[in-house]
Amino acid sequence: MPKISTIAYSVRQGTKNIKRNRMFSLASVGTITTCLFLFGIFYCILMNFQHIIKNAEQGVSVTVFFNEGITSQEIGLIGEKIGQRAEVAKYDYVSAEEAWEEYKNTKLDPEHAASFGDDNPLENSAHYIVYLNDVEMQEILVRYLQSIPGVRQVNNSEAIADVLSGVNKGLAFGTTAIIVILLGVAVFLISTTVTMGISVRRQEISIMKLIGATDFFIRAPFIVEGIIIGLVGAILPLGLLHVLYNKGVKYLMTSFSSPLKKADFLATGTMFKTLIPACLLIGVGIGFLGSFITLGKQLRKIN
Repeated sequence: MPKISTIAYSVRQGTKNIKRNRMFSLASVGTITTCLFLFGIFYCILMNFQHIIKNAEQGVSVTVFFNEGITSQEIGLIGEKIGQRAEVAKYDYVSAEEAWEEYKNTKLDPEHAASFGDDNPLENSAHYIVYLNDVEMQEILVRYLQSIPGVRQVNNSEAIADVLSGVNKGLAFGTTAIIVILLGVAVFLISTTVTMGISVRRQEISIMKLIGATDFFIRAPFIVEGIIIGLVGAILPLGLLHVLYNKGVKYLMTSFSSPLKKADFLATGTMFKTLIPACLLIGVGIGFLGSFITLGKQLRKIN
C-alpha cells in the first residue's frame, strides 16, 4: 500500500495541475471551435455552389428534331419514350408554328419578319426540349435519342455540361480535402490535450492503479472531458455561423451586382437542418475518438 505522505503529496500536486490542464482544455475548445467554424463556412459555400449549379443544370437542355413527314402520332410516341428515361427531368413539345413565332420575336425586327407573310420557313422545326436530372447523364441520353426511329437530329450543350460537371466535382473535391484536414487537426489537438492531462496526472493514475482502480474508472473522466470539449467546440461556431449566414446572404443579395441578386441561395433553415447535427456529431465524435485512442496508448505506458 502507498504511504499516506505520498498520497498527500500527489493530491497537492494534482491541485496545481488542474489549472494547467484547464488551459489545455480551453485551448482545445478554441481550436475545435475554429476548425468547426471553418468547416461550417466551407460547407455553406459548397452547398450553395452545388445548389446554384444544380439550378443552372436544370436550364441545360437537349433538343430533339424529327424526320420530315413524321406524323403527330409518331411524335407522341417519341415523347413517351423520352419521358420514360431516368435521365429526363421533364420535356416540352414545341410546334413549328411556336418555333417560328419565337424566332421572329427574338431574332428578327418587325419589318423583316413581316416580309415572310404567312410562310413559315421553319415548318420542319418542330421539336422536343428535354431537361435532364443531371448533366453528367447527357451523353447517355443523347446516344439513346439518336437511336430512336423518326429522330433526325439531336442538339446538346456538351461544352456547358462539361463545365458545370467539372466545377461541381472540383468544388466537392477541394472542399472535402479542406474539411478532412481541419478534422484531422481537431483530432490531433484533442489527443494532445488528453496526453497533457495524463502527463500531469501520471502519478495520480499510477496510485489509482496501485489501489485497484479499473481502466474504465480511469478512462471515464478523460473521455467525458473530451466529449464535453468537442460538444462545446461545436455549439459555439454553430451560433456564430447562424448569425453570419443570415447577414452574409442578405449582404450578397443587396450590395453586389445583378448576378448575385438573382442567385438562389439556400434558406437558413434548409442549410442548418443538416449542418447542426453534422457539427454536433463531429464535435462529440472528435472528442470521444481523440480521448479514447490517446488513452489507450498513454495508459499502456503507465505501469
